[in-house]
Amino acid sequence: MQMKHGAVTAALIGNSLIATAKFTAAIITNSSSMLAESLHSLADVGNQVLLLVGINRSKRPPDAEHPFGYGKERYFWAFLVAVSLFFVGAVFSIYKGVEGLVHPRHLQDPVVNYIVLGLSVLFELYSLRAALHELKQYRQTALLRDLRNVKDPTLLVVLFEDSAALLGIIFAGLGVFLSHISGNPFFDAVASILIGLVLASVAFYLARNTMVLLIGRAASAHHRSLIEDAVKQVPEVGELLEVLTMHVGPDQILVNLHVNFKDGLDTCRLENAVDKVEKNIRAAVPEVGRIFVEAESLRKGKPKPAAGEKPN
Repeated sequence: MQMKHGAVTAALIGNSLIATAKFTAAIITNSSSMLAESLHSLADVGNQVLLLVGINRSKRPPDAEHPFGYGKERYFWAFLVAVSLFFVGAVFSIYKGVEGLVHPRHLQDPVVNYIVLGLSVLFELYSLRAALHELKQYRQTALLRDLRNVKDPTLLVVLFEDSAALLGIIFAGLGVFLSHISGNPFFDAVASILIGLVLASVAFYLARNTMVLLIGRAASAHHRSLIEDAVKQVPEVGELLEVLTMHVGPDQILVNLHVNFKDGLDTCRLENAVDKVEKNIRAAVPEVGRIFVEAESLRKGKPKPAAGEKPN
């Protein structure tokens, strides 16, 4: 199951309002960390637009040039999200932090910052809660393994952006507070740099993850095990030699099987056996789309007779 279209739209609207509020607070208070958070929220807005583009374009049906559909296009747009997060969010945040160290600016009354950051926390917690709820479908063992099994880049982007946003809000709040009570803008500038480093780390992780999916990633070990069990339940199957899988979209798995069917099967029974294999697999793993079955005889070490040649 993919991240709902409405969840991304809601995040887009919410982040647009938060970005506007943060920019206003940054201008009023001269806070570098608030400006960094503003850039972070602005990057989030742009990223959610890219995600919506990817969601819509990936829904196009298969055609002659793309027989497996356009599901992988969502990975491409998610990769652009990672690039955007790095350059719009991370680089500018670090730049503004360094600028704040070189050319310190004393903060004005930080009350506006606290109000905006408080509202931002509430929104980000709500959005993160929704992302964690979506993550439950992948839960098999540990959280980190769940993340490796997630093939929906939309969910990963929302999850990591919300987590980075909460961490950024904490840094911004501490920077503003320490600079205010000490009268030294150093802390606010350092907070901006830390926010940039967090965003750079998230951007690197998302880029690496989506790159792997773009290249072609196998289904999870759990799904592969279900596929193997489904094939072995077919009585006509003698031996399952190989299972190859690849995600061609968040909810689309391509399966290629190398199967030894039992001897004595005529063409009709062999076709029925293949149908059973496909039916069992789709019942066990609904995400499976196209299935290719390579069949061969169980008679090992005996070459098949050539056309017109009688066996010994």
